[in-house]
Amino acid sequence: MPGDGQGPHVELVDIGKSFGGVRALDGITLTIGKGSIHALVGENGAGKSTLGKILAGVIAPDHGQLLLDGEPVAFRSPREAIVRGIVLIAQELSIAPALSVAENVFLGTEPGFELAGDLPGRGLRTADQQKVEILRALCRDARLIVMDEPTAALPRPDADRLYQVIRRLAAGGTTIVLVSHFLREVAGLADEVTILRDGHLVRTAPAADETEESMLSSMLGRSLGTTFPARRPVPAQAPIVLQARGLSAPGVHDVSLDVRAGEIVGLAGLVGSGRTELARALCRAQRVTAGTVSVAGAPLTGQGPWAALRAGLAMIPESRKEQGLMLGRPIAENVSLASLTRLSDLGLVRRRAERQAVTTVLGQVGVRVQGQAAPVSTLSGGNQQKALFARILLRGPRVLVADEPTRGVDVGAKRAIYELLASLAAEGLGVLLISSDAEEVLGLAHRVLVMRAGQIAAELRGEAMTEAAILAASFGAPDASTERGA
Repeated sequence: MPGDGQGPHVELVDIGKSFGGVRALDGITLTIGKGSIHALVGENGAGKSTLGKILAGVIAPDHGQLLLDGEPVAFRSPREAIVRGIVLIAQELSIAPALSVAENVFLGTEPGFELAGDLPGRGLRTADQQKVEILRALCRDARLIVMDEPTAALPRPDADRLYQVIRRLAAGGTTIVLVSHFLREVAGLADEVTILRDGHLVRTAPAADETEESMLSSMLGRSLGTTFPARRPVPAQAPIVLQARGLSAPGVHDVSLDVRAGEIVGLAGLVGSGRTELARALCRAQRVTAGTVSVAGAPLTGQGPWAALRAGLAMIPESRKEQGLMLGRPIAENVSLASLTRLSDLGLVRRRAERQAVTTVLGQVGVRVQGQAAPVSTLSGGNQQKALFARILLRGPRVLVADEPTRGVDVGAKRAIYELLASLAAEGLGVLLISSDAEEVLGLAHRVLVMRAGQIAAELRGEAMTEAAILAASFGAPDASTERGA
């Protein structure tokens, strides 16, 4: 058995769990070896996170048995699991905003990440919040750590550091249960892989015997095909639908850019380079200190995101949990939120019209729901992200700024979002795509702008659009020019 050779650490026998009428796990029997790195992979809704939460005492199974070091256990809370050496790093971050980094970690900072211990939690970027969660688990001296998408919000240098930490922990006897959508990450880190589909266990196998393609086909029950949809050329005379000139804001310095109708412009760069700050400045979600923005030839006036939305400029934010969705509110309300003026009379929402509009637009983005009154939090991560796209489609903007639109979604949902972005561009929408995944930017964009220190460091076109060129411009390499390609 992979690991430290001391036998099973955790055994799950016939584990089942349902939420309402939905069966999340069905008869899962699984053994996880001590000191092993055991990956759980599958689409959103396959049951990976549910299984991790059962291990960590967050939820209890409906039936089945959990054995820890051969002893039956029944955790009634995460605290009971922590006492037995099991810690969960959840996909949804839980940082106390009023506490400092050191206070969030409880035991002070652990070597590995560069974070000042006295920084307040409320000022941390998503990536830094993820680091605090990891530090918190490490400082509890856990014997088994469930990591649910630990690198989803991390730039590559920090992800590489985390990989080193995971390997050191496993070498020292700590068991790692890794829930991840990044199959290349799984193949490089894991000893064993368990593949789940629709709440059922497809197989458990040594990671060395799996490929990205074999895992994908088993996760989906079919071959995924080409990762990115075909890129349609932008007409030479396509009008400019988004124009910024000399734009400055906190974290943004004298930025000028154009996006044409039907064009996907990628915005790349390291975390902290100013990508999100630029997106928020364009959409009036933060104060602009200088410069102008025009949408479809008309100057953008007024303050706040509603001014941008009225002008035809919409945004998918970086964090759907904190900035995009009202998780406790119904699916219908979340989708119709930006279009209430045309779905209301005298301030009262026409519920039938709302239901019809929401049903139509959810169908367009491929989300099937049993009822629109259910909280949007009941949807999988991929479907939550699609619900944000449904909100935008219902509004009908001229320009979409999409900030990390596939963060925290599985490969199937990623492909669906890629196709959606491509189809929107084909219909004439201008898209500004922000992503930390260079492959994603290169696979979707017609051209790429690279940001560094709040400015556009390079523009890449045609054959000059390579990952090496993006990295060179991101790090300020001497040969990174301001414009490359034809």
